[in-house]
Amino acid sequence: MTHAGKTGSPAAFHVLVKPTGAVCNLDCSYCFYLSKEMLYPGSRFRMADETLRLYLRQLIEAHRSPEVTISWQGGEPLLMGRDFFRRAVAHAESWCRPGMRLAYTMQTNGTLIDDDWCAFFKQHGFLVGISVDGPQAMHDAYRRGRNGQPSFARVMRGLSLLRKHGVDFNTLTCIHRANAEHPLEVYRFLRDDCGSTHLQLIPVVERVRGVAVPLPRTGAGDAAAAPATPWRQRPLHLQESAFVTDRSVRPQQYGEFLIGVFDEWVRHDVGRVFIQMFESALANWMQVPAGMCVHSARCGTAVALEHNGDLYSCDHFVEPQHRLGNIAEHGLAELVGSSRQRKFGADKLDTLPRTCRRCEVRFACHGGCPKDRFVRAQDGEPGLNYLCDGYKAFFGHVDGPMCAMRELLRLGRAPEQVMRYYREARAAEHPVD
Repeated sequence: MTHAGKTGSPAAFHVLVKPTGAVCNLDCSYCFYLSKEMLYPGSRFRMADETLRLYLRQLIEAHRSPEVTISWQGGEPLLMGRDFFRRAVAHAESWCRPGMRLAYTMQTNGTLIDDDWCAFFKQHGFLVGISVDGPQAMHDAYRRGRNGQPSFARVMRGLSLLRKHGVDFNTLTCIHRANAEHPLEVYRFLRDDCGSTHLQLIPVVERVRGVAVPLPRTGAGDAAAAPATPWRQRPLHLQESAFVTDRSVRPQQYGEFLIGVFDEWVRHDVGRVFIQMFESALANWMQVPAGMCVHSARCGTAVALEHNGDLYSCDHFVEPQHRLGNIAEHGLAELVGSSRQRKFGADKLDTLPRTCRRCEVRFACHGGCPKDRFVRAQDGEPGLNYLCDGYKAFFGHVDGPMCAMRELLRLGRAPEQVMRYYREARAAEHPVD
């Protein structure tokens, strides 16, 4: 096997491991991953112990950094059962080198969490991500079980058990047609009802094929809407369509959602609530590496591992043309460091359209995720991000407070001091009689 240091692979990289493949106990109507079952007809969709051991050993050997993150996702990874993850932890710790730290994360829909799972998570220091889309009506609009039953009550039960046992958790919230018009309600629910202090706000951009209406060429904000259908009635989800479903968030709508949340956060919650999008933006204003690949200049260091050992360029590009190989045939370090994968990551920057290269917020946006760059700019050039209008609105709106927090940090002061400015400004606008 080729040693990591000789392959051109990065010193550290992130692998989203899917031990059950796309299999899930829910049938969320906007899920882009459920149809990936079609890639493996006849499979049991359970990672074999041989593949598990091979993955963990290769991952740890490939890292030339003091910390290795082992991330489980799906589908629904808890369907594998606790014994699988007990073995995973034991294997990982047996290969952990002196001075190296292992960090475990789990992304789950939360419906299968019980006291025993919480005890396991707490024992091994797992960070658990819970998918919840806001208050009940907004969550249940699209996040339902295979028989159509709502999932909100079961998710909240799982979340309450995590809090009861003191398990570290964050929340992942998809932004779509059912909740995009309610930023404050969603944010306050996550902060106050869920007790979440670490939030991810992920836009749903659901592309579909076979619709006769072409995407307009007048800009990202005018994308055509396609009718919503259950995933089993759609072909394999591929990143090759120029149409979005009516579940998808609209570009300006997403920008306004982020602005609504930001205005609440910057006045009340800086330093105690951490929102991935805002943390990444501040990093770009500071000219240090962003915390999320979406708004980094290049990508390619976050790959996806399917249940059978197939490695793909990205979680959003699990499709045949982006299969890098199988870890039983080529090591992780070799695949992540391959010329194909390096090109995949470099293309994020190299294929930016002229509109993006001239944009005043390019330093913060970097063109967004390649999966969403499927519309044409006003000059007709392809490759503009569908969410462009929203990104421009958001990044333009936050420039002032981001600059203020950047200066506070450069002076060695806490960025949460920016909240005082807003309190004083409000007091000046509304003096007490």
